Amino acid sequence: MGRLTDKVAVVIGAGSVGAGWGNGKATAVLFAREGAKVLCVDINEKAAEETAGIIADEGGTAAVQRADVTRADQVEALTQRALDLWGRIDVLDNNVGILAVGGPVEQSEADWDRVMDANIKAMFLTCKHVLPVMERQGAGAIVNIASIAGIRWLGVPYVSYHASKAAVIQFTKVVALQYATKGIRANAILPGFMDTPMYVEPLKGAYAGGDIEEMKRIRAAQCPTGKMGDAWDVAHAALFLASDEAKYITATELVVDGGLTAKCV
Repeated sequence: MGRLTDKVAVVIGAGSVGAGWGNGKATAVLFAREGAKVLCVDINEKAAEETAGIIADEGGTAAVQRADVTRADQVEALTQRALDLWGRIDVLDNNVGILAVGGPVEQSEADWDRVMDANIKAMFLTCKHVLPVMERQGAGAIVNIASIAGIRWLGVPYVSYHASKAAVIQFTKVVALQYATKGIRANAILPGFMDTPMYVEPLKGAYAGGDIEEMKRIRAAQCPTGKMGDAWDVAHAALFLASDEAKYITATELVVDGGLTAKCV
């Protein structure tokens, strides 16, 4: 315990899109358990409040900020909110991600733009506003949630998701190298098949005629472990990369996939 004591963390996408634990929700709670003051940011204010409530009930410190992180003015506002509350930002954790099924022919231009805005433009904007804060401090850690979809075909065409997550990986490396001499680290986590609320609604039509339990069985069977991971697997990876234990780790990708990318999918 205490791996983030006295640190301020901004968790983007700290709510969950459905019942249970999403990556951002689990990460925000785990950061608080490890001593961080957490700004829980989400476009769904009630979802962020639920996460902050869990933190408060456990004796931690959290605040809520509703924000559409594809909007520059709202990202600027959430950055200022963290500074007004606690005077610094030590960790930026970017969890926002959406998915739309279809290849270049099937997917609409609107869906392409919507996925690209949420999955990569949002990270551009949060880094644009948080990096100057970290640079003034002379320290900071950025954790961006990508996906193994950024490096592998996973059996279902969702071209904008694949492309956006590949962009997250390279974006993270560029940020890491540009700011390496300034005490700022940036790393990406590449989750595999995770049993979280995020994937169920957009993907259910692509598997087993919409049978959600059969979809989960198929995805679990593809994993070498025979089961999908969960939000806590991603959260613990984020905690490590955000902590001083990872002080010499930057510009890298941490794959959290139960070995899935080591085999032919």
